[in-house]
Amino acid sequence: MLRYFLKIKKAGKIMIYIMIYIIIFLFAIFLLSRGHVYGENELEYGVTFSAKQAKIFGLDWKTAYQAMFDELGVKKLRLSAYWDEVEAEPGKYDWEELDWQIKQAVRNNAEIILAVGGRLPRWPECHFPSWANNLSPKKREQKILEYIRQVILRYIGEERIIAWQIENEPFLSHFGDCPEFSAKFLDKEIALARSLDNRPIIITDSGELSVWVFAAKRADIFGTTMYRNTYSKVLGRYITYPIGPGFFRFKKNLTRIFAHPRKWIVIELQAEPWGPVPIKELSQADKDRTMNRKKFKDILEFSRKAGFREFYLWGVEWWYWEKTANNNPDMWNEAKEIFNL
Repeated sequence: MLRYFLKIKKAGKIMIYIMIYIIIFLFAIFLLSRGHVYGENELEYGVTFSAKQAKIFGLDWKTAYQAMFDELGVKKLRLSAYWDEVEAEPGKYDWEELDWQIKQAVRNNAEIILAVGGRLPRWPECHFPSWANNLSPKKREQKILEYIRQVILRYIGEERIIAWQIENEPFLSHFGDCPEFSAKFLDKEIALARSLDNRPIIITDSGELSVWVFAAKRADIFGTTMYRNTYSKVLGRYITYPIGPGFFRFKKNLTRIFAHPRKWIVIELQAEPWGPVPIKELSQADKDRTMNRKKFKDILEFSRKAGFREFYLWGVEWWYWEKTANNNPDMWNEAKEIFNL
């Protein structure tokens, strides 16, 4: 009887300890999930523009690009210096399209983030020229460094370029058609950029699928992606991430223990559909499953509560295509309200 009583007493103590640990754990999550939430009038918005993506939609990409400034009033812009476009032939650099984009942005008084590297926004993520595919990893890395050097030296005198983004979500290496990722090589790219210019370096990472620490430790400005409704090829179905805005505040506060970027931004905020096939091939019902005007409003409010102030919207080429090709200006008109707050 005494032995039975002692067992119960021991089990009770264990349960008390477990409850204490759970309370401490939950309290820690509560503390790490706290953070300043900005008011609507404090928020700043920009877009990522890809002439490549505009061409996929069959658009006159220059007309679509200019419409961002004329109709939406965009003042913050992320552009990509795609390696396969800048150096389609080894040692021969073509600046025509990128020069035009930068000049138009300058004329419209827009700030520019210029992304450089082999891995840049838009599928297939790694935009290597065909001639580089058969190079050895060491030789290809040398060529990437030289292309980065050429890009930065080309635009080093342009004051409207406020930061260099080095690679895109480099630690999300399983996503995209890319060679094996090397953190050592990323560090070489960053060191090269810093040796050439003193503007801030942006390193980006996935908001939902990555640990931010490794990217944030290398960044002057850390940029996260932010998605809610997507399509999972692994699961073979549409999914909604089961997270709230506090998830991002938690990750931000936790990362701050180990890394100290000067600035935190949302570099890619979902504002276009995601499906099992290219957007042009999606039915209206399938597009609506992951993005429409209501979902756009929802993710804008979600992102505001996540504790960030600056956001770069993802999907401006699609908004313009919907407006001009499908007579559906909903997303374009909603964006007008954002940029004219």
